[in-house]
Amino acid sequence: MSEIGLYVNNSNTKSWTVRNVQPVEYDVVLCENVLDPANPSILGPIPGQGRVRRLVVVDAHVDALFGQAIRAYFDGNDVEYRVLVLEPGETNKTIEASMLVTTAMDEFGVDRRREPVIAIGGGVLLDIVGYACSVYRRATPFVRVPTTLIGLVDAGVGVKTGVNANGHKNRIGTYFAAERTLLDRKFLTTLPRRHVSNGLAEILKIALIKDRELFDLMEVTGEHVLEAKMQPGPGSVDPALEIIERAIHGMLTELQPNLWEKTLERVVDYGHTFSPSLEMAALPALLHGEAVCIDMALTTCLAEQRGLVTEEERRRVLELMTRLELPTWHPLLTAELLEKALADTVRHRDGQQRLPLPVGIGSACFVNDVRPEELAQAAAALEDVALAQAPAVHA
Repeated sequence: MSEIGLYVNNSNTKSWTVRNVQPVEYDVVLCENVLDPANPSILGPIPGQGRVRRLVVVDAHVDALFGQAIRAYFDGNDVEYRVLVLEPGETNKTIEASMLVTTAMDEFGVDRRREPVIAIGGGVLLDIVGYACSVYRRATPFVRVPTTLIGLVDAGVGVKTGVNANGHKNRIGTYFAAERTLLDRKFLTTLPRRHVSNGLAEILKIALIKDRELFDLMEVTGEHVLEAKMQPGPGSVDPALEIIERAIHGMLTELQPNLWEKTLERVVDYGHTFSPSLEMAALPALLHGEAVCIDMALTTCLAEQRGLVTEEERRRVLELMTRLELPTWHPLLTAELLEKALADTVRHRDGQQRLPLPVGIGSACFVNDVRPEELAQAAAALEDVALAQAPAVHA
């Protein structure tokens, strides 16, 4: 039985099988000057008649930096709007924060289909708003405008939403696509240097598991694009744009055939086996990309132990992480945390480890037989290398 339809099953006890599919279409658009009142991208097509209304959700950091420009955008387009400001940061990524959004939707009187919520902020804010919109009246459209690098290349391009709960990262969430995501890298000029590094970790993930050319480009230009906060260079030189485009295309290539994660072997889970537990244990000391980077450093050492990565490749990977001012080690990366993290991941991946490991640079495989003693050995090797390197300095 493969076609869409309603089927009456032939059995002593009558039963029915309903088979259907839900089409998904959303746009991810690189653009400039999205807050220019003359740019219609945020508002999109306006169906029907009457005054346009929008609920806009931002975090406090974004409001401090861009609040005036955001309000001028909607004022300039004669939009009736309300701005909801949420507290920033992973510690505030909670079900309570998402309920603040649903309350604001009620109070503003958001129309279920014609008035998409506008989310302007980093990955945490986008996840909170996405989750709230997915559950409010069971589906309320929203538009994402990421303002961080990790939002541009990771949190803003897929369909997953989520909030933290019970001490776990993204323990409550849904699959719900935004109508569109507008990627304007000019927002990145206001980021602290550390948050640019944080986003580069997710770009490096794509390079390590599927794009050797991206890794080579980051080796040559990584420190420059970090210093320039992913902005164009002089003249026509723009390696940052190529890095961003390759990262987004690589991510979407992996996500598109498997949006609902029916297949649990996902190379984009690289760096996300041990990092959720480490990130939550270390809050607020580690940013998401930093925890992912430590996970990738650990599993690079594990891959070296298994002969999947050479010593020279491991050296290049860890040296690039350090040059990008990303951490490769944390004191909480203990045997106890690693074992608990792996056990939780096994439950998440339907009873198997499905652990992505790099094969050289630019490819990956999956393993299901990692032993605790292997993890301890890899962690010890990583600690020796990481502590011999100069610590990253963030400004």
